[in-house]
Amino acid sequence: MIDVRRLRLLLELTRRGTITAVAESLAYTPSAVSQQLAALEREAGVPLLERTGRRVALTPAGTVLARYAESVFTVLEEASAALAATRDNLTGPLRIGAFPSAARVILPSALVALGRDHPGLELMVTELDPADVPDALHSGALDVALTFVYDYVPATPDPALDREPLLEETVYLATATPTPSIEKQISVADCRDAPWIAGSPGTLCHTLVIRACEAQGFTPRIRHYADDFGTVLALVAAGQGVSLVPQLGLTGAPSGVAITPLAAKRRSSIAFRKGTRHHPAIAAFTAAIRESGLASSAR
Repeated sequence: MIDVRRLRLLLELTRRGTITAVAESLAYTPSAVSQQLAALEREAGVPLLERTGRRVALTPAGTVLARYAESVFTVLEEASAALAATRDNLTGPLRIGAFPSAARVILPSALVALGRDHPGLELMVTELDPADVPDALHSGALDVALTFVYDYVPATPDPALDREPLLEETVYLATATPTPSIEKQISVADCRDAPWIAGSPGTLCHTLVIRACEAQGFTPRIRHYADDFGTVLALVAAGQGVSLVPQLGLTGAPSGVAITPLAAKRRSSIAFRKGTRHHPAIAAFTAAIRESGLASSAR
């Protein structure tokens, strides 16, 4: 009989590529991961791993088993959701991830509604960039997350996760307010020689700035890095550079900032592990966040 806990280690190895990365994500030591994977090979009766230099790759048998592992864990999630649906009340932790502008504009009212309707839920929020959401959901650090993609930064489909669309926002070019004599609407191409403000390297907002500028034939000269759009807009108002900001990020924008709508969109969604869509806590969160998101988009 194959041990499900060891099967999870194999699945994480397919996602992360190294035993060290698996160990870090699940709070194991690398030697413990190696020992458990060796035990899984004995249970399977065939080699599952092969070393290629300092890295470990799956054998054909390992690839087959990992593929079935996806289905196994989806079924286990469905079973957990079905059991939760038999209870009279929602109780226990609900670990929620959200990107900063959603955490500031959409999430608070949803948390109020969830706390009122389901006082037994222990709501736990972590603010993080969408680039970090898949790993957090895979490892169980999060149960559900608000995430997004930009037109210039599409997401690679993840077979272990499901998503439900939430909002579509226009992306704006934010510049310092021009003098009254300047009436021409500024474009990204017009900002070729301007200093830029972008998110931290590795974030989707940083990649958006790079790719939007490259689409206009130039590489942006990034002067400042900021992940909070309030900070970004304050820097723009102070004449420190230009940036790209989605609609939710404009909430509370300071005076001295001119915004120009672009064709690019930011599309946010609710993400969760496959098999958890109908878990009562996930369903309650989805309903609350949709109501909050619709109210925000209507403002």
